[in-house]
Amino acid sequence: MDDDVAFITRLIGFGLSEKEARTYLHLLKYGPKTPSPLAKSLNTYREDVHRTLTSLIDKGMVHPSLDSPTIYAAVDLDIALESALQKQQSELREMEERKRELQELSKQQRFRPSDEVSTFKIIKSLKELVAVSMPLIDSMQEEWLVAAPAYLTVVASLFGVNDAAHEFIKRGGKVRSIIDISYQVIEPVREMIAIGEEVRHIDEHGIMFVVFDRKTCISAINAEVNRISLSAPVSELWTDDPAYAQYLASTFEMLWNQAIDAEERIQQLLKEGPPEA
Repeated sequence: MDDDVAFITRLIGFGLSEKEARTYLHLLKYGPKTPSPLAKSLNTYREDVHRTLTSLIDKGMVHPSLDSPTIYAAVDLDIALESALQKQQSELREMEERKRELQELSKQQRFRPSDEVSTFKIIKSLKELVAVSMPLIDSMQEEWLVAAPAYLTVVASLFGVNDAAHEFIKRGGKVRSIIDISYQVIEPVREMIAIGEEVRHIDEHGIMFVVFDRKTCISAINAEVNRISLSAPVSELWTDDPAYAQYLASTFEMLWNQAIDAEERIQQLLKEGPPEA
């Protein structure tokens, strides 16, 4: 896999947009620059570069000089990544703390059983999506069905979802995934295959849903994100309605029969080479 593409993919996983990742990598490789030559090198507009640089400064990834015109330099990679990692770890610790608080509160309540009543709720962020999914994966017994856009392969790799899926597979479970595989996600898709998932590809299927043991499911109302971070907003519907889960499972089987093997798609992408910047 092209080194630049792999590097950009991982930067996106640390919460950068694709433009931010390409700009930061360029400054790392070629040194400090003013906006005009930087825009020329990246084949974009000066105003677009200014917006991207401002965002990178806010993230602590780039620092400006006091010269005129201003020269922009990339912050040392280790320092920049450590800052991003600490932010993600802080968010995960916050999730764990909220989980413990809810568990303690539940012990003090007398909840009425609701086994015969279907529940629906809206998931509003990637952080919440991961938090809701992990216990479901841990409790699964038979099969996990996933139809997802490409960026969720990076989410699965970065935030422990693949580790949980691997443990499920080792317990005898089965995972099947349909992904719109692009060049940028070859590495995370191969990680999924390596842990024992069955993966297939469909071009731009534009859907996102997951089904847990054909009983509980999550489907997208709006799953588009501008950058990958736990705070990124999404709009997903969670339900334990078995009828809806069965409907999505049937939809999955139809798509699965139309899809091609992931490795076949990867070989096509490698033959075509990386997309132009």
